[in-house]
Amino acid sequence: MEPYVKQTIDNDVAYIEFFHPAHNSLPGNVLAELAQTITDAGKNNNIKVIVLKSGGERTFCAGASFEELINIDDAATGKVFFSGFANVINAMRKCPKFIIGRIQGKTVGGGVGLAASTDYCMASKFAAIKLSELNIGIGPFVVGPAIERKMGLSAMSQIAIDANTFYSAEWAQQKGLFTQVYESTEALDEAVKTTAEHLCTYNPEAMVEMKKVFWSGTDNWDDLLAERAATSGRLVLSEFTKEKLKGFK
Repeated sequence: MEPYVKQTIDNDVAYIEFFHPAHNSLPGNVLAELAQTITDAGKNNNIKVIVLKSGGERTFCAGASFEELINIDDAATGKVFFSGFANVINAMRKCPKFIIGRIQGKTVGGGVGLAASTDYCMASKFAAIKLSELNIGIGPFVVGPAIERKMGLSAMSQIAIDANTFYSAEWAQQKGLFTQVYESTEALDEAVKTTAEHLCTYNPEAMVEMKKVFWSGTDNWDDLLAERAATSGRLVLSEFTKEKLKGFK
């Protein structure tokens, strides 16, 4: 199957779905389309609530495209590459509507950042999380602020340092990333639909004001995440990381 971003609207709920055959790892063009789709949904008066989901069953998102990562050869290209997830996170942050996360499977790196940037995140028991960036000599710099905001510095630093370990969905729930964890994808989907449609019965003006409160203190994230992207773009050119990436080519 080809990569895609698609949106369907049902009962005032926009279901925004992304997919890539490589375990939903996201190249720059898909990230750009995802950011734009979220921004447009925020402006659409026919949409009251947004659900962010991915295609397939096994993996919610494996992070950024490794194929693009290994081909970075200068700092400017590196900054653009790492800005992909930054742009999606900022689109989610600025969107005036509640975004519900539907996390059906394992989530790595940038995918954890997407989950953390939703306003209400629901998961299946298969949705283990991992921040693997340190393994190749970089770090979760771009997604770090979103994860720290949702889970706290202690939990974020734990999974960032322990870069080889998948942490269970139950652990992520205990740390505040997930609101509920369900036994099956079917149960997750039913709960997401029920929650989203129930939210549509609330005062949309109240939800807009609540979202402002939830994201207060993040007005500097356009600049902050751009700086973080530049840091990652510089580190990916280091001798350590170049040697690590040789093993993957």
